[in-house]
Amino acid sequence: MSDFGAVLESGVELLRRLPRRRARVEEARRAAAEWGNEHPAAGAQLVVDVRPGTPVVDYDLLLAHPGGGTVALTAPSDEGVPWLIEHSTHWAAGQLVSVDDVHLSVAQALTMLRSLSRRDMTPHDEIVDQCLILNEVMSDDEPLTTEDLQAAADEFRRGRGLYDRAATVAWLEQMGMSPAQFEEYIGGIARRRRFRRRKEAELAPEYLAGHRSRFDRARAVWAVGSERWTAATPAELLAMLPASTGEAQVTIGDRWAGELPEPLRDAEAGAVAGPVEQGTGFFTGAVLNRRPAEDDAETLAAAGRAAFAAWLAERRGRASIEWHWL
Repeated sequence: MSDFGAVLESGVELLRRLPRRRARVEEARRAAAEWGNEHPAAGAQLVVDVRPGTPVVDYDLLLAHPGGGTVALTAPSDEGVPWLIEHSTHWAAGQLVSVDDVHLSVAQALTMLRSLSRRDMTPHDEIVDQCLILNEVMSDDEPLTTEDLQAAADEFRRGRGLYDRAATVAWLEQMGMSPAQFEEYIGGIARRRRFRRRKEAELAPEYLAGHRSRFDRARAVWAVGSERWTAATPAELLAMLPASTGEAQVTIGDRWAGELPEPLRDAEAGAVAGPVEQGTGFFTGAVLNRRPAEDDAETLAAAGRAAFAAWLAERRGRASIEWHWL
């Protein structure tokens, strides 16, 4: 038997022993990854088909042929009908997007959409970001603590206004989730949340050192409106705004310097910026005071969030992304 023949035989045995329950898919992925490490030349990739309305899943094992191309290996353990034929469709037909080693189904994406919240990103980009994080935790087998799970569940419920048991049960019914499925769902969130927190803590000190002025604390005032406010000092600007006769949106408050409007981000205390044309109106603002960044917990946490966003953007830029629209 050739070396590739032996790999095929071993792959069949792998597929036949994989657990076929939805709740044990991660266990199957780990087993496939271990098998792949034993056969690195095969470039193995496990494809999971989650059947709608049933806890049963099916698998294919994609292998690189020594002569080029890909071999799809299927080994049904029951009725003998490959799921690829049973469904009469390509394996990716139920998939929305592949990002590196993660393949996201339409059903998973619909569930994920309810968890997306960043209004400065398109749903496409945020789905990709979530897939990138899934790639990072795919081999994470560290047990989750009770605190991990509770924190993830609390954060999830707060984000959806599920403040009591009745509201949570109603949401589960709406989503068609059983309590066991919800527990598995929260486990996934907790694992991704833990990865993010650790990555933020890892990246924060270096990011803060390289972008220190961005984390100065600044109190500022700015206005965007139809009038061209021209002021020499913050006091003059503050005096002008109440007397304005045109429409204006006025903001005053404390911010990280990096979160201020661009004309104010590097401005010193007492500086006035504007008027600058912005859209259909004019921007004028002033920095009332500015405190240099400190190495305290709050600042490091903010630096960690910014560093993680930058890391994710860089990771997105070199990821293999394929949308399955057809």
